[in-house]
Amino acid sequence: MKDRSPFPRKPFSIFAQYNNDPEVLLETSEGTQLRCTSKHAKTMIAGEASSEYPTITAVDRLASFSLQAEPLLHALHLVTFASAKSTLRPVLSGVSFLQEKDKLTLVATDSYRLSEYVLETKGEGAALSCIIPTKILDELRSILSASFKKPEEKEQEGEKKERKIPEIEIFLSKQQIEMHYGNVRLLSRLIDGKFPDYKQILPKETKTSVLFPTRELLLVVKRMHYFAKEMNNTLTFHCEKSQTKIATPQTQAGKDEAVLHTEATGGSNKIALSSSYLLDFLSHIDADNVEMKVIDALHPALFTLSGNPRFLHLIMPLRLQEE
Repeated sequence: MKDRSPFPRKPFSIFAQYNNDPEVLLETSEGTQLRCTSKHAKTMIAGEASSEYPTITAVDRLASFSLQAEPLLHALHLVTFASAKSTLRPVLSGVSFLQEKDKLTLVATDSYRLSEYVLETKGEGAALSCIIPTKILDELRSILSASFKKPEEKEQEGEKKERKIPEIEIFLSKQQIEMHYGNVRLLSRLIDGKFPDYKQILPKETKTSVLFPTRELLLVVKRMHYFAKEMNNTLTFHCEKSQTKIATPQTQAGKDEAVLHTEATGGSNKIALSSSYLLDFLSHIDADNVEMKVIDALHPALFTLSGNPRFLHLIMPLRLQEE
């Protein structure tokens, strides 16, 4: 290429995605046109003059730490979906990063649900706190996902040696974050504001603990969501010692009930939760079992995964429907 000019990402990614030619020639024309030429394709993409593009300035590095790529990818997958999609409250549209000594806590919430994941870090040891936009973390997640292959793909290709995956280096200033991963460099502004003190809403006790088979619970919630969405996505959980009855309210579309054989400790209990939030949560986990801890119908339900003490998910309760 003759010079550096900004071009829209979507048409360029579409060209790359749907072009099977092994080689592509990229040329700029008049500083605002990108010509993409290969054996079977010839595409012209309109851009802008590089002078119109903002200058990328280096981050004034006040703190830094490094992370293993694979655990971070897993953490982002289990956390970012819980952040707010709206920017009406900017601090909720990002993920809180809190580093204390050798651990980093990631938290996201939209005030109706919350995900927390704790990672081990390698850093200078100084405590730091910031809120990173979810959008930039989703970009990082996409980049990390492309670095890992499924085990069956490795077997098909006959790969016996594991590839060395680089660590992610993170540098912070008062207003910016810079992330390095291999040859990739991501920069973003941080979100100004104070993240909510969520620790105060985490249940301090548990009266009933129920262990669900994840796939069975997900299947039931998927089926019941059709009826539940007619009544504020309400699903009522009746927890007993050896079984849990899940039911939707009576709606114009009908009603649905199911009984799951579950393992429970503590007394019987009842709580109403959002089928939409449950679907979102259950679709992001790959554990065989998920544990739900309940105090009563007025306190949030706390979910944890078997064998993973670093993660928790919280869903606020809905008002119980009259039966």
